[in-house]
Amino acid sequence: MLYDITKLGIIPNLGRGFMSNYSKQRECIINIIRDLRTHPTAEEIYMKVKQVDEKISRSTVYRNINILVENGDVNKISMPVGPDRYDYNHEMHNHIICEKCGKVYDFYYDIPKSLRKEIENQLLGKISLGESIEIKGICYECKSKKEK
Repeated sequence: MLYDITKLGIIPNLGRGFMSNYSKQRECIINIIRDLRTHPTAEEIYMKVKQVDEKISRSTVYRNINILVENGDVNKISMPVGPDRYDYNHEMHNHIICEKCGKVYDFYYDIPKSLRKEIENQLLGKISLGESIEIKGICYECKSKKEK
């Protein structure tokens, strides 16, 4: 006799991807990313989750972060140098990246049509309205350390 395992509830939510079912650990991870709002690295997320659940393994946290990214629950910010960072904010926004410490900050700015057109002309193509801008600079914290 053959059984449809999706109807037995053994592997729920298969339509959304492998292991996409609810878990307490995943809920903890997403809450930490949402509450931090600092675009934490996977290691920073792991350290915070470890404070809540000391038995959780690093591989469990990293695997669940990847699932959250795949499902679109969390955005991954690929960094040119250093570890990737993660963002819960799904509103259209841009990022400022500190070249010294690697911190990522949100900023909101509606790109004028004239600037979009100039970028498109230089790229010889169309840019998506969903694309965000990343600006590199030095944050106030690092700048004040330099002045001391």
